[in-house]
Amino acid sequence: MLRNLKHHRWVKQRQRSLSMKGFASDTRGAAAVEFALVAIPYFALIFAIIQSGLIFFSQEVLQNATQQTARLIMTGQAQTSGMTAQQFLQDVCAEGSPLLTCASLNVNVQTFPSFSAITQVNPVVNGNFNTSTLLYSLGGPGDIVLVQVFYQLPVFAGPLNFSFATVNGSQRLLEATAVFRNEPY
Repeated sequence: MLRNLKHHRWVKQRQRSLSMKGFASDTRGAAAVEFALVAIPYFALIFAIIQSGLIFFSQEVLQNATQQTARLIMTGQAQTSGMTAQQFLQDVCAEGSPLLTCASLNVNVQTFPSFSAITQVNPVVNGNFNTSTLLYSLGGPGDIVLVQVFYQLPVFAGPLNFSFATVNGSQRLLEATAVFRNEPY
């Protein structure tokens, strides 16, 4: 009976896999091992692609919302109605809804004597968003106006701790800008 046991297929496979020659030719589980080696970089890449797409899409939505809402200033509707900065941001949020979170929006509106005199505000100080430098001056007819809308988009680190964050450790600062001369309303 022991003689018959030596001839069973599973015994031969076991003996072959224990030998070096058998170990090198054994392919059971190879796909799982290979996948384990590439899974983390693969999922990190997929996550980074999705995160990049979300950032670019959010940037485009913010730019469109800013352009549409800035027209209220350019045509004098914001000035004649007494629009506040908060009301302006609510209009931007309504234009960018449902993607933009209203609480993460900030606006800077300044007037300048000429297009060459325009300087943009950088509200990032030591990696933190600082609202103390932001102004809200709509100007009058014929004034040159700079409108900057800032949005702090929450981002997440991927499997390899790859992050798109630029402010406050876990947020990406997006900025949309519109520059124009107010119409003679």
